[in-house]
Amino acid sequence: MKAPLSWLKEFVDIAISAEELAHRLTMGGLEVAAIHSIGLEGSELPWDPDKILVANVLEVKPHPNADRLVLADVDYGDPTPHTVVTGAPNLFPYKGQGRLEHPLKAVFAMQGARLYDGHAEGKVITTLKGRPVRGVMSDAMLCSEKELGISDEHEGIIFLEDDAPVGQPLRDFLGEVVFEIDITPNNARCLSIIGLAREIAALTGAPLHLPDPQAQMDGPPVQGQVTVTIENPELCPRFTAALVEDITIGPSPHWMQRRLRHIGMRPVNNIVDISNYVMMEWGEPTHAFDADKVRDQHLIARVARPGERLTTLDGKERDLTPGPESGLAHFPLLVADPSGPLGIAGVMGGEDSEVRETTTRVLLEAAIWEPSQIRRTAQAFKLPSEASRRFERGVDYEIPLAAQRRALDLMRTLAGGVIYEGIIDVYPRPWQSVKLDLPPCEITRIVGIQLSAPQIADILRSAGFVCEIRGSSGLGDFSGYAIGCGNDSLLVHVTVPSFRQDVTLLADLCEEVARLHGYEYIPATQMTDEIPVADAHPDLVLEQRTRDILVGCGLNEVITPSLTSMEAVALTQPSKAVAARYLKLSNPISPEREYLRRSMLPTLLEALAANLRERDQALMFETGRVYLPQPDAGAHGEWLPDEPRRLGIAIAGPRTTLSWSEPAGESLDFFDLKGIVETLLERFGLDDQTAFVPLADDERFHPGRAATLLINRASPDADARAERAKRESGKGRAEILSEPVGVLGEIHPLVGERFDLEGVRVVVAEIDLDALIEAAQLPRYTPISRYPATVQDLAVVIADDVSADRVAAAIRRGAGDLLESLTLFDVYTGPQIGTGKRSLAYRLAFRASDRTLSDEAVAKVRTKIIKLLEREIGASIRS
Repeated sequence: MKAPLSWLKEFVDIAISAEELAHRLTMGGLEVAAIHSIGLEGSELPWDPDKILVANVLEVKPHPNADRLVLADVDYGDPTPHTVVTGAPNLFPYKGQGRLEHPLKAVFAMQGARLYDGHAEGKVITTLKGRPVRGVMSDAMLCSEKELGISDEHEGIIFLEDDAPVGQPLRDFLGEVVFEIDITPNNARCLSIIGLAREIAALTGAPLHLPDPQAQMDGPPVQGQVTVTIENPELCPRFTAALVEDITIGPSPHWMQRRLRHIGMRPVNNIVDISNYVMMEWGEPTHAFDADKVRDQHLIARVARPGERLTTLDGKERDLTPGPESGLAHFPLLVADPSGPLGIAGVMGGEDSEVRETTTRVLLEAAIWEPSQIRRTAQAFKLPSEASRRFERGVDYEIPLAAQRRALDLMRTLAGGVIYEGIIDVYPRPWQSVKLDLPPCEITRIVGIQLSAPQIADILRSAGFVCEIRGSSGLGDFSGYAIGCGNDSLLVHVTVPSFRQDVTLLADLCEEVARLHGYEYIPATQMTDEIPVADAHPDLVLEQRTRDILVGCGLNEVITPSLTSMEAVALTQPSKAVAARYLKLSNPISPEREYLRRSMLPTLLEALAANLRERDQALMFETGRVYLPQPDAGAHGEWLPDEPRRLGIAIAGPRTTLSWSEPAGESLDFFDLKGIVETLLERFGLDDQTAFVPLADDERFHPGRAATLLINRASPDADARAERAKRESGKGRAEILSEPVGVLGEIHPLVGERFDLEGVRVVVAEIDLDALIEAAQLPRYTPISRYPATVQDLAVVIADDVSADRVAAAIRRGAGDLLESLTLFDVYTGPQIGTGKRSLAYRLAFRASDRTLSDEAVAKVRTKIIKLLEREIGASIRS
């Protein structure tokens, strides 16, 4: 939120510097993100006090040589008026009228003044220099808001209020400091100038001047003219309405327009600007209806009915019935009349009843709405607004009448309105004050500071709390929540004000005392005991090691949402997009984040597609959880879901980056991804316990370019069976079970099209991280052999349907511990080896740790390998 200093000073006496005030606010929990100075020293463009002044435009005369220019005689405090050549269109209505009866207050800049160039894009500072313009010397100017840096408005010069003192430096009259404050949801009370003024008074001890708005009501009684009905009091605790007639629609005064621009709002007309101004000042959104468009002047607060539709102020027709078309999960709250909806309560008004240039009668509404209802409606319609921002965080129940009177008074003075006597106030669910008994020992226990009951009461009173010091006797179970109070007989009985809906517990009051007393004054304390040694968590260590390994492979870690939608699931795997298989949130933040994911691929592909829109190459991974409903969950799903960890990888783009020294590289493919996965398996000590087998019939992947990752595990009773076999035959071997733990491959072209990745080769993997961590082997030290290796090549002819992994596994079994490395370096098919066959050429490196291998020893191992290949695979050796 943006807050001009001059506006704050209307309600609180601020004697400290802007920088010191920003520090106090930040230390009080209201972080000041920026301080924007306009025209003052320290700003980007300070206004020269000798060259930029308040002036009177006395007369506007035609330019003798140009129809699109005029000559303005300007009084800026000098005995002789100065003639300014200008083309400002808002001066042309005064051309040729002679000396003006009511001079126009404007901003006069003399030669040498530094201003923003009004005709340049952005903010370009220029120095004003004199030059002839169509035969008339021009060495001064009348300024627009853009030239002064107030806004981007450059359609005409800026007009000032009639009481602006002629000759006064503009920086003294219009110079401003605007604080930009990050308001967290628990500080919703500060989403107004008055709310911030309360905080400043509490934090600085400065006097607070809260007005009691009144409005002169000269019209007939409003009773009988306006009717208010609340059909759902649980959703609308309070609704007020007032009627104003003889309204004249026009621009709001310049002081109001400037303040609205300072806080980031665009001026529209006097009625709309008054509504926005009061909202920013008091924190209560109001809405002005064209009274002639409201049937019987009867306002009804109710929920929407099936089939109702409404065209909102943004010109869009909106379906008010829950369903996929509207995006609503519930019927929204409405302001209606007997004929139908007028607006979406707390979010946006309707087009039919908006205030127009022809409006003469205004029905003004100020209400309180149930926060969660407004939040869900604004999110479903994607209509965030300043009004919904306040309502969804909670608005003061006692503020609507004050906001009504303030807005009504402004409509009378700025739009000539006649106010009907009285305000309709329907209040079926009044504010229930929260009352708490706070003992000083509770402050000591939670905050760690010693304060007496009178000190605590003074601190809380400064923030608007009503406090009474009482004795602690006769309070029943009081000692149950104030452990260790000892013999302290005093406590503070606190009545929480209606604008502090965030305070409901003793802990909230303790936090408030700490905040106002000053966090910086809370003493630092050390633990009396030694910090215990942290327990080891091997699974967390291995999870972090997984990240480190993948980063070392050149990948970037991403974090994607755990929530998804059926539409996103259908993009990846249409047959699995069945809502019943997923856990659905009862209060999703948006339709795109409605279900807990069962797979990481949909959100990972969304992230990959977003990255490829900005760059040619994307290599990313994510470790996270998926959410699988328990098959034996009760009728209401009371069992928590299974949340296994998954590893997702997605890569796409050229294998090498663009370079003048190298031709354009090929795209990353399945084998690049397989190499990354193999690196991970090797670092986990699983390279000889895993295998890749072709994956078919998976709609996510390109046929023939995908695989399933298997991990070999001993069966639970394998050791017993191996021991029995050893006794019976003298030989024994543990029984091995192959368990699928992941999939990897190139995505199907149809999946790529759905994610707008046509023509891009994308390869992805999803692996059961829990299974990998469980099977991971501790690193084993292997001493480096002092003896040389013997390298031999072996070419094997096999049938086409025999995988290379199977051949490699057989070679490793035959070679035993003497095999140091095994590399496939050639694959050949052709007439020389026959149809339906292929040749695989391997390079084998043999090495012993305790001796140099003789030729006979290597030949013996080679013969063993060949016999094993012939017996188990039916291979033949290619000569």
